[in-house]
Amino acid sequence: MPHITVDYSPQLADAFDRPGFVRELHPLVREWVASRGVCKTFFRPAVETWVDTADGQLVAFVHIAIGLLPGRPEGLKARLSEEVLRLLDKHLRPVLGREVVRSAEVRDLAASYRLRTGW
Repeated sequence: MPHITVDYSPQLADAFDRPGFVRELHPLVREWVASRGVCKTFFRPAVETWVDTADGQLVAFVHIAIGLLPGRPEGLKARLSEEVLRLLDKHLRPVLGREVVRSAEVRDLAASYRLRTGW
Protein backbone atom coordinates (compact mmCIF):
# COMPACT_ATOMS: atom_id res chain seq x y z
CA MET A 1 0.00 0.00 0.00
CA PRO A 2 -0.28 2.48 -1.74
CA HIS A 3 -0.97 0.66 -4.99
CA ILE A 4 -0.71 2.93 -8.05
CA THR A 5 -1.58 2.20 -11.68
CA VAL A 6 -0.87 4.60 -14.53
CA ASP A 7 -2.58 3.83 -17.84
CA TYR A 8 -1.51 5.99 -20.77
CA SER A 9 -1.87 6.25 -24.54
CA PRO A 10 1.19 4.76 -26.23
CA GLN A 11 1.59 7.92 -28.32
CA LEU A 12 2.73 9.63 -25.11
CA ALA A 13 5.63 7.25 -24.43
CA ASP A 14 8.33 9.72 -25.49
CA ALA A 15 6.59 12.74 -23.94
CA PHE A 16 5.97 11.22 -20.50
CA ASP A 17 8.92 11.28 -18.08
CA ARG A 18 7.81 8.21 -16.14
CA PRO A 19 10.99 7.77 -14.03
CA GLY A 20 10.91 11.43 -12.95
CA PHE A 21 7.19 11.25 -12.25
CA VAL A 22 7.42 8.17 -10.05
CA ARG A 23 10.44 9.55 -8.13
CA GLU A 24 8.27 12.48 -7.03
CA LEU A 25 4.97 10.60 -6.88
CA HIS A 26 5.90 8.08 -4.18
CA PRO A 27 6.99 10.62 -1.53
CA LEU A 28 4.03 12.86 -2.41
CA VAL A 29 1.49 10.05 -1.90
CA ARG A 30 3.15 8.76 1.28
CA GLU A 31 3.17 12.27 2.77
CA TRP A 32 -0.48 12.99 1.90
CA VAL A 33 -1.80 9.71 3.32
CA ALA A 34 0.68 9.35 6.19
CA SER A 35 1.75 5.93 4.93
CA ARG A 36 4.96 4.18 5.79
CA GLY A 37 4.00 1.41 3.40
CA VAL A 38 5.69 0.44 0.18
CA CYS A 39 4.46 2.40 -2.85
CA LYS A 40 4.12 0.26 -5.95
CA THR A 41 3.50 1.85 -9.33
CA PHE A 42 2.62 0.03 -12.54
CA PHE A 43 2.84 1.89 -15.85
CA ARG A 44 0.66 0.37 -18.56
CA PRO A 45 0.68 1.71 -22.10
CA ALA A 46 -2.79 1.01 -23.47
CA VAL A 47 -2.60 -0.77 -26.82
CA GLU A 48 -5.63 1.10 -28.10
CA THR A 49 -7.18 4.23 -26.69
CA TRP A 50 -10.39 5.99 -27.66
CA VAL A 51 -11.58 9.28 -26.26
CA ASP A 52 -15.02 10.52 -27.30
CA THR A 53 -14.71 13.95 -28.93
CA ALA A 54 -17.28 15.82 -30.96
CA ASP A 55 -14.80 17.17 -33.48
CA GLY A 56 -12.84 13.98 -34.23
CA GLN A 57 -9.67 15.52 -32.79
CA LEU A 58 -6.70 13.30 -32.00
CA VAL A 59 -6.78 12.75 -28.24
CA ALA A 60 -4.49 10.83 -25.91
CA PHE A 61 -5.01 10.13 -22.21
CA VAL A 62 -3.35 9.36 -18.91
CA HIS A 63 -5.32 7.91 -16.00
CA ILE A 64 -3.78 7.44 -12.55
CA ALA A 65 -5.50 5.22 -10.00
CA ILE A 66 -4.24 5.18 -6.41
CA GLY A 67 -5.50 2.41 -4.15
CA LEU A 68 -5.26 2.94 -0.40
CA LEU A 69 -6.35 1.03 2.65
CA PRO A 70 -9.80 2.33 3.71
CA GLY A 71 -10.24 5.14 6.19
CA ARG A 72 -9.10 8.34 4.45
CA PRO A 73 -11.66 11.14 4.14
CA GLU A 74 -13.09 11.81 0.66
CA GLY A 75 -11.85 15.41 0.78
CA LEU A 76 -8.27 14.25 1.28
CA LYS A 77 -8.61 11.82 -1.64
CA ALA A 78 -9.91 14.60 -3.90
CA ARG A 79 -7.08 16.97 -2.93
CA LEU A 80 -4.50 14.22 -3.47
CA SER A 81 -5.95 13.59 -6.95
CA GLU A 82 -5.45 17.29 -7.76
CA GLU A 83 -1.85 17.21 -6.49
CA VAL A 84 -1.11 14.11 -8.56
CA LEU A 85 -2.48 15.81 -11.69
CA ARG A 86 -0.28 18.86 -11.01
CA LEU A 87 2.72 16.57 -10.73
CA LEU A 88 1.74 14.75 -13.93
CA ASP A 89 1.60 18.05 -15.83
CA LYS A 90 5.17 18.71 -14.71
CA HIS A 91 6.35 15.41 -16.26
CA LEU A 92 4.27 15.31 -19.44
CA ARG A 93 5.32 17.38 -22.45
CA PRO A 94 2.72 18.52 -24.98
CA VAL A 95 2.43 16.33 -28.06
CA LEU A 96 2.08 18.27 -31.30
CA GLY A 97 -1.43 18.02 -32.72
CA ARG A 98 -2.79 15.91 -29.87
CA GLU A 99 -4.91 16.92 -26.90
CA VAL A 100 -4.14 14.97 -23.72
CA VAL A 101 -6.95 14.16 -21.28
CA ARG A 102 -5.57 13.57 -17.78
CA SER A 103 -7.42 12.07 -14.83
CA ALA A 104 -6.68 10.71 -11.37
CA GLU A 105 -8.67 8.90 -8.73
CA VAL A 106 -7.90 7.81 -5.20
CA ARG A 107 -9.97 4.87 -4.06
CA ASP A 108 -10.14 2.37 -1.22
CA LEU A 109 -8.63 -1.05 -1.78
CA ALA A 110 -10.93 -4.01 -1.29
CA ALA A 111 -11.03 -5.67 2.11
CA SER A 112 -9.39 -8.70 0.51
CA TYR A 113 -6.18 -6.76 -0.31
CA ARG A 114 -3.05 -8.40 1.06
CA LEU A 115 0.65 -7.59 0.66
CA ARG A 116 3.72 -9.74 1.19
CA THR A 117 7.31 -8.56 0.95
CA GLY A 118 10.56 -10.51 1.12
CA TRP A 119 10.87 -14.26 1.32
